[in-house]
Amino acid sequence: MSPLAAGLLVAFVTSLSLAAFAYVLYPALLSALARFASSRDDPTLADDDLPTVSLIIAAYNEEDVIERKIANSLELDYPDEKLDVVVFSDASSDGTDDVVRSYADRGVTLERIEGRVGKTECQNRVAERVDGEILVFSDANAMYESDAVRRIVSRFTDGVGCVVGELRHTTADDDVAGESVYWRYRRLIKRLESAVGSVVIGNGAIYAVRREDFVPLHPDLTSDFAEPLAIRQRGKSVKYAPDAVAWERTAGSVDVECSRKIRIATRSWHTVREYLGLMNPVEYGFYALALVSNTVLWWSTPLLFGTAFASATALAVATGRSVFALVVLGYAVVVALGLVGRYLDRREESVPSVFHIPHYFLVGNYSLVVGGLNFVRGQNIVTWETTNE
Repeated sequence: MSPLAAGLLVAFVTSLSLAAFAYVLYPALLSALARFASSRDDPTLADDDLPTVSLIIAAYNEEDVIERKIANSLELDYPDEKLDVVVFSDASSDGTDDVVRSYADRGVTLERIEGRVGKTECQNRVAERVDGEILVFSDANAMYESDAVRRIVSRFTDGVGCVVGELRHTTADDDVAGESVYWRYRRLIKRLESAVGSVVIGNGAIYAVRREDFVPLHPDLTSDFAEPLAIRQRGKSVKYAPDAVAWERTAGSVDVECSRKIRIATRSWHTVREYLGLMNPVEYGFYALALVSNTVLWWSTPLLFGTAFASATALAVATGRSVFALVVLGYAVVVALGLVGRYLDRREESVPSVFHIPHYFLVGNYSLVVGGLNFVRGQNIVTWETTNE
């Protein structure tokens, strides 16, 4: 084998191995370690023992869903005298504020933040104004199951500073195969990370922080990602509560979801840059590997897949070996299926899983590429737009 072919083979094996670690071997390692982790039953707290809670709801131009969210919050199975519902409006320009004000006699508080400063800065300001022992952060379109808050606060045992709930997705036609596969996978990762030590990434729909452990964040950072990192940096653990369930309705169209994914990817790179110290295995042990695997390595998989494809193509031409030609063919099949899925999605037709999953996979990788390029260029996306698709 020529030196060039040998180099291409090293690139192919290395890139494919790293991608395989991010997608398969890291979860397998977590699963193996979780078998040796001690398990316990989470306590069921009596009403008198429940902490006071401030439920903080993020809203920007959410007049279509905010009334439903408030009604959902007021119906939670939690003592009324221990639950405050606070909605912050990031300079909404529609009727969101009026809807929230109409519930003032039910104890719902509106905190209007002027200047369109973004979700993270709004949370910083509101966290200073509320009194709950536990701060539960939610999105306006996230509907909680009745026992969600009770379940999430029960996980705050000694040494736990943050608890992440479970986000599930639905659409009107319930046809979200690609997203369903992806989110089931991500929920499994959280469950295993929690069993082994500490969850790396939260979700903005449902996560909670002890008031005393809340860390104000730079507005450029993604709050539901940066807050767990900041809390872990201060020596507290982050746990997962799979039975504290919130439901969100997806946009239905994968392409509509793309802009949201790009925003998340862009801000996530900026966020992880601020916490590179957590990747020090001497100080943080296995958590350092978990953070690298679940962030930098995962977000780099488009580059890894691209390298594997390019090197396989060159090896197929240089060596004539069918194994590399099959790899190239496999890539072509995935792309072709994804393009069919994109075509059907744009026509607003029901998309079979065989097309939807590759489409979702390709869009997710495209979002990671754009987010990475935005980061390299020094660009960030601080505010968010509401979609009513």
